Formats: sequence, C-alpha cells, structure tokens
Amino acid sequence: MGDRVREGQAGNNPVVEASERDLLAGSVAHDVAWVQPVAPDTGVAIATAKVQLQSWNSSWLRRKSSLLAGQQINARSALAAIEMELDRGVAFLLLPVFLAFGALVYFALPAEPDFAPLVVAFVLPAVLAFITRGQRLLHYALASSAACMLGMAVAKFETDRVATKMLGAEISTALTGRVAGIDHLDNGRVRLTLDVLATARPVLRYAPERVRLTARKLPEGVMAGSEVTGYARLMPPSGPVRPGSYDFSFESYFDGIGASGFFMKGPELTASTQPLSARDRASASIVNAREKIAQRIRGRMGGPEGEIAAALVVGVRGGIPEDVNEALRRTGLYHIISISGLHMAMVAGTVMLLMRLFFAAFPAFTSRRPVKKYAAGVALVATSGYLFVSGAEVAAQRSFIMLGVMLTAVLFDRAALTMRNLAISAIVIILISPHEVVGPSFQMSFAATAALVGAYAWWSDRREEQVLPVGQRSLPSKLWRWLATVAVGLVATSVIAGLATSVLGAWHFQRVSPLSLFANLAVMPLVSVLVMPFAVMAGIFMPLGLDGIFLDTMGIGLKAMISVATWFSERSPLDAVGLVSPHAVLLLTTALVIASTATTWLRAAALPFAALGLLMVVETETPDVLVSEDGRLVGVPLADDKLAINRARPNQFTIDNWQRALVSETVVSPARMPANGRAGAGNSTKAPRGQITGDADVSDVASFVCGDGLCTVEEPDGARIVHAANAAAAGRACASADLIVVDDATTKDICSDVTVLTKRDLARLGSAAIFITPATAFGGRKVDIRHAVAEPYRPWHAQRQYSREARGLPPYKRTERPPKVPAAATTARQKASTTAAPAQLPGTAR
Repeated sequence: MGDRVREGQAGNNPVVEASERDLLAGSVAHDVAWVQPVAPDTGVAIATAKVQLQSWNSSWLRRKSSLLAGQQINARSALAAIEMELDRGVAFLLLPVFLAFGALVYFALPAEPDFAPLVVAFVLPAVLAFITRGQRLLHYALASSAACMLGMAVAKFETDRVATKMLGAEISTALTGRVAGIDHLDNGRVRLTLDVLATARPVLRYAPERVRLTARKLPEGVMAGSEVTGYARLMPPSGPVRPGSYDFSFESYFDGIGASGFFMKGPELTASTQPLSARDRASASIVNAREKIAQRIRGRMGGPEGEIAAALVVGVRGGIPEDVNEALRRTGLYHIISISGLHMAMVAGTVMLLMRLFFAAFPAFTSRRPVKKYAAGVALVATSGYLFVSGAEVAAQRSFIMLGVMLTAVLFDRAALTMRNLAISAIVIILISPHEVVGPSFQMSFAATAALVGAYAWWSDRREEQVLPVGQRSLPSKLWRWLATVAVGLVATSVIAGLATSVLGAWHFQRVSPLSLFANLAVMPLVSVLVMPFAVMAGIFMPLGLDGIFLDTMGIGLKAMISVATWFSERSPLDAVGLVSPHAVLLLTTALVIASTATTWLRAAALPFAALGLLMVVETETPDVLVSEDGRLVGVPLADDKLAINRARPNQFTIDNWQRALVSETVVSPARMPANGRAGAGNSTKAPRGQITGDADVSDVASFVCGDGLCTVEEPDGARIVHAANAAAAGRACASADLIVVDDATTKDICSDVTVLTKRDLARLGSAAIFITPATAFGGRKVDIRHAVAEPYRPWHAQRQYSREARGLPPYKRTERPPKVPAAATTARQKASTTAAPAQLPGTAR
C-alpha cells in the first residue's frame, strides 16, 4: 500500500518517500510495544486506537504529498510561463520600462550625482550580463539593472548638455533679442520667445540665452527672425505652487527658457545686427509659415472654433478662450486640441485612404504593385510635414516617432500595431529626451497606447480562437454590423484609455472627468468625420487657394464640438479628487505594465497590484496650510469644503491648484478689521471652483481677519495661523499664534515658542505644505513644514540661491536722482556760492 501511495500521490519525490517510510515504520514499532503488556479488554481499545492512528497517518501523508506535488507543479508552471514570456520577447518590451524607471530615480535623487559613477554602475552589470548569457534568469536580472543605470546616465547627460542659464532674481533691463516664436493670447496680448542678443541699463553679466516676454501689441513687420528691442521686466522661472505639483522651473530648464516677464516699454523693431545662421533661417521660415496658416484659418472661421482649428493644424493654442479651455478640461476633451497620437493617426489614416482610393482608379497598376506600401510611404512623408508645421513640440515628436515606427513596419511587411513598435518608440524618446518621463504627457500617452494595444492583441487572439464560418449577409445586415463594430470600438477605446490614464491624471492634476466617457463618445465622431479629415484636405488645397470649403466644414464640426463640451461641462459634477498617493500610482502602473506585456496566465499577476493600488489611492495626508513661494498668499482649508485665503485678489492659477488638491469648492476672501476692532465675517458664496466669492456677508463663515499688518484665521482643529506683512507686525502675534508666515526676508528670531516661516525660507526652499498635529495630553501642537525644493539644489533650482530674498536682503529700491535744474539757475547758484562761501568746519572734508 505504501508503494501505491508513493506512486500515485507523490510520484518520484524522494523526500516524500523517505518521510512516509520513517513515519510508518515508527508507527508500527510503537504499536507493538504499546499492546503487548496490557489486559485483553484494554488491548482491544488500543488496537482500535491503533487503526485510527494509522488512518490519520495515511490521510496526513496523502495531504502532505499532494501539497508538495502541487507546489512543485506550480513552481514548474511559473518557470515555464516565464520561459515562454521570454521566448516571446517580453524582455525587449520591458527595456523602456527599466530605462524610464532609471530616469525617474535620477530626477528624484536628493542631490546631483556625478556622471562617472553612473557610467561605471551601468558598464559593470552590462558586462556581467554579457558574461552570464548561459544562465538566463541571472542574465536578465543583470540586464535589467544595467538598463536602469543607463536611464540614469542618459538623464544626467541630458541635464549637463542642456545647462540652461537661469535668471536668479527679478530685474529690469533694456533688452535686444531675435524673435524665435510668436503666440497670440486670448486677452489680446502677444507672447514672444526671444533669443537674447544684448542687455543694457544694466548689462546682465549672467544673461539668459532665451526668454519669454508678453507685450500689449507688436509693431508692423515683426516676424520670426526679426530683431526687437524694449525695456523689459525679467523674472526667474517659478517653482511648484505647492510641494508635489507642476514644476515650472524644471520645465523651463529643459526647454531652454532662462527667464520670463513682460515689456514695460516697447517692443520696437530694429535693424538686424547679427546674421542668421542656416538653422535659424530654417526655424524662422517654419514659424512664419505656421503664423500665416494660423492667420488664414482665423480669418476664415473666427471665434473659438478658429482658434481651435489653428491649434489642430499648426499647434498654436494661446488664443483659445479660457472658458472653452476649462470646458474641454472638465469633460476630458482637452486631448483633442493637443497635437498627439490621435491627430497623427488621423492625418496618416486620411492620407492612406486618399492614396488607396487614387490607386483604385488604376486597377492594372494596383494589381501589380504594392500600393499599400506606397500609401504608407506617402503617409509617412505627410506626417513628417505635419510635425514641422505643427511646431514639432515634444508631444508631437513622440507621436510622430510612434507612428513612424508603425508605418515603417508596414513598408517591411510587419505588423504595425504591436507592443514591440511601441517599445521602440519609447526607447527612442527616452534616449533623446529622458526628462519627458517625468511629465504627464509622456506617462499618459504611453499608458493609454499600451493599454489599447494590449487589449487589441487580447481581443485578436480570442477572435482567432473562436473563428466560425460566416454565411452570406445582406447589405443592411453588413451595414448594421459595421456600425455596431464602430460603436463598440469607440466605447471600448474610451473606456480602456480612460481607465489607463485616470490615476495618472488624478495624480498630476488632482482632477478626473466624470463625464469623460460620454463626452468623448459624443465628440469623437465629429472629430473623426468633420474635423481632422477636412483639416487634412484644407492643408492639401491651401497652396492652391481652394481650402475655403474644407475650412468651413471643419468649422461646423468644431462649433458642434464646443457646444457639446460646454453642455457636458455645465452638467459635470466637481472634478477635483484631491491628492493621490504616489505609492498607488506606482502599484497601478506596475499592474498596467504586467497586464499589457504578459501573454500567458502571468497576466493575472496584475490583479493584486491593481487591488492594492486602488486601496492606497486616497491614503495620503492633506496639508492644513499651504503657502506660496513668494510668501504673500496663505490658504487654510475649512469645514464644508471651503478654502480661506488672506488676499482678496490672489493668483488665480495658484488658487485653482490649491482647490483641486484640497477638494475645496468655495474660496472665502478675507474680512477687514473695522475701526471698532470687531471684524466682520468673510465673504462666501457657492462660487465655481477657482473663483473668489462675492460680496454677500455670511456671519457663520470663518475667514482670515486682516488689519494693521496681520491676517489671522483659526483652522478647524483650533490652531491659529497668522500672516504678517513684516517682522514688526509678526512680533505682536507671538503670544497667540501657532504658526506665523512673515512676508519679510529680513526677519530673524522674533518668536521663541512659535513656528515662524519667513520669506527667506520660502525663497530658498519654495512653496510650503504645513501639517499641524493637534495638541494632546502629552504635548502641544507640532508643526511640520514640507517645502517643494530641497537643498542641495539640483541644476534646475540652483538659481534660487541668488535672489535677494534668499540672501535675506530687503527688496531693491532704486535711488532717486535729484531733479534736473535749468542751466541758468545752476550758473546763478554757482556765482552765489563763490561770493559767500561758508567757513569749513573742523574735521570735515569739502
């Protein structure tokens, strides 16, 4: 029986066989020694117990053997599945993942590393991976480490290569520059991107090479390549409006923008002082062509639809009204006006369709030639032209690379829509611009594409497995089936892409679009039928002057799209979701990578990551106080989703970001301290998110109470937060405040027992999120201040140390010059001083 158990339950496992043999032998010997010396009745009972014990032993052995065999089978199955995934090329699909992870680690480091150690850390595992090619799992583990270190090294190389000169402090100067870009804004102003040629009054010793300035209007004849001069106010790029939010300084550093500001006088067109290089002439020609196309589109359409059409065709979005922008954001439709994969795919698809229709008119030629490849080649050329005409922004470059790889695959008779092609495009982008992996555009674009490609591959496999012969269908039946397929495809595309990008969007923007699915389903047919195809046709016939009818049709589609977006936006609930845990984003991203790259049952490994990520989405701390980096604005969340601020006219972008992060619907403006010393309530109404409340007095609403240089508010837990205009005013609040924010960089040691945050601290370390722990029986309140910037500075933040505020200096004040005196009065005064000169006092110099 023991042999049968071993053969049937445990197979040839020697460990199980030995364990079973020893246990059975010991059991029999124990039974013999136990039965012999006892009475007959007792022996019967013991014999019965012996039989029961043997039955238990046999049952335990069977269960144990089955468990061990199952574990062995599961381990073998997992190893077999991993081997199958590697054979199918999953290692190459994961290469951009490890490269991106290395780049993310580099940009998240607390200090700037040296380049040489990163190169050594890449070369060593790469060499070991080459040596251990025979040991497959070890080889891939070392290769993964090498890929991560390569991502870090490439990111470090890009940072050193860019080396943008960043302005350290605000300054006014006379500036002469060459126009590199022109953007017409929705408020009527113009934004110029200038290559700085010279500065004067004062001459900047460390002048930025490129700046971005706004002007009220432009003189006639200004275009890309022109030289302009004017008196401008320059400001260094700002940091995040709160810790963890969008870093303008980081983006400006890698865009080459060293300062921003506005013209205080001018600009004026001047004669060229320096000749243009061949590269500058080519760039200026493209920018001028884009501007002409945009002006032609605006002149034909007009209104918001004309601005959106210009954004779709040439990539200029500055003129779109803000209310239309907000409607598109709230409904999840803003991706339509940002040139990306959708537009590139539609341009390529329209061109390929037109070429196939053209070749169909010549059946003899079509039957002998690979016209599909010809159409793909023409589409590749068309998308290249569209890339340059649209401004070649980073999102457009990424989309072009992705589409270019797919069209090239068609030229070589390879499948176009595959994860391998997506991986190739991701590798190219990471190696060229590794800083893009930090931004939402890269992350959301590749997340959506990977999810769609993976879902398409899974569905194709299922259809191949369930292929059934299809009989003849009537024309109405075929049409109905086609319409149903298109509808299901639109729904599936919107759902899959929305799910893949929702967490990333919530993490970057603290907002989701509740009605995004329905808005996209309503709008995408308009974009696919009336907008993009006619935009392509307008581009083809524009050189001939025959683009009018196509632009008019495109305008009809865009007007309908704006109407649909506005309708959904007015009915959309609050889209703010608050802060999202980065750990949840990491887990959900891991789940997406596994689900989209795995082809075996290992795809199920994504489920625990997804479940744990969803549980951790909202597990993040919400700050009790937010402070802007200039020290002028303080926000305190109150009960009932209200946000109290200390300024009646704050920066709107900052307030909008704070509201989304704190999920606050209403902004409560400060109340002024009247002459009798009794403060009235702050003004509060049910205003839309991002708008300051009106003038209605509501007595039960808490708010900042401002007067005599102090603004004070009490947060829900009882902590008193004070904003002081200067050190003298802050000293008066030391006795009652738990936290004092001082808008004065010269403040030093004003309170001994109160947490003080000065303008100098904010200038050095950026905006602050403050967490206040309630008082307990064991101690008072604890104030934890977390800044957006850390020291030592990374290269994109190094300029912060040079501002006057960071050095603890007061604001610069221009020395007033004495009034000019007419020449005649000066001569008379000199004569008078000569005839009656006062006696010189002892010890003084004339």
